[in-house]
Amino acid sequence: MTLSILLQTRSVSRAAQRLGLSQPTVSRALGQLRQLLADPLLVRSGSGMMLTRRGVELAKPLEDWLSMTTTMLAPPEFAPAMLDRSFRIAATDYGVLSVLSPALPAIGAAAAGCRIDVSAFSQDMFRRLASGELDLIIYGFEPDLSVTHARHLFHETQSLIVRPDHPLAARKAVTLDDYFAWPHVAISVGDPDVDHVQSCLGDRAAERRVVAKLPYFYAAPDLIGSSDVILTMPSRAAQRFAHAHGFACLPAPDEVAGFDYWLLWHERSARDPATAWLIDILAAGN
Repeated sequence: MTLSILLQTRSVSRAAQRLGLSQPTVSRALGQLRQLLADPLLVRSGSGMMLTRRGVELAKPLEDWLSMTTTMLAPPEFAPAMLDRSFRIAATDYGVLSVLSPALPAIGAAAAGCRIDVSAFSQDMFRRLASGELDLIIYGFEPDLSVTHARHLFHETQSLIVRPDHPLAARKAVTLDDYFAWPHVAISVGDPDVDHVQSCLGDRAAERRVVAKLPYFYAAPDLIGSSDVILTMPSRAAQRFAHAHGFACLPAPDEVAGFDYWLLWHERSARDPATAWLIDILAAGN
């Protein structure tokens, strides 16, 4: 850079001004360049300085090289319409329903070449996020910000769905005693040992009689049928499934707390404009 500015300005003082350096510093740099290139580069001519033949030969190629390098190192311009890329996202079926599904029309309208490849939750998904096998995780637990970046999407409540003629169907509120009086279908995603509802019940967790346990949401309504079971689900899913299957939907007891939903990504993607665009699109749908 110093050599290019010296050859452009043909002046140590003007080059120092352009570079924000002192004149002695630029003079020393010119001396080192003369030694390195075995040529004076700038020589006195009357009241000013002129380029030597070697200086003339270097000026244009050096300017072109710096221009090309600056372009290469500049932040890439991003246009969603030009995107041709698959994003790999770990999500539960509830993540697909509540986050991906609402955003898909906007994604398709802005970037026809954008493809979403959904992976199931797994024990090693954070390793896969760090290695680049995954781009994002849609997550319903408190994120560890020491290992990932995170964007809060929404707070979700819990609801119950039961058959339409279930004794609880007409209730406006369900107490914990009412809740424990009936059998339950439990849903545990990602880790089979983690049941959010069970963890909310504290000392009374053992009173909940679980007759079936599933690792995903979509098949759960099929277990209700004409039985007396209660299915506890995130409200977005509960309302959709109740409407589709003709079930009753009502609020869960206050003790069954809601949860926060997040988008997670790794530091390696933190400055990727395409990933940032997709995060904005997914968050906007909520």
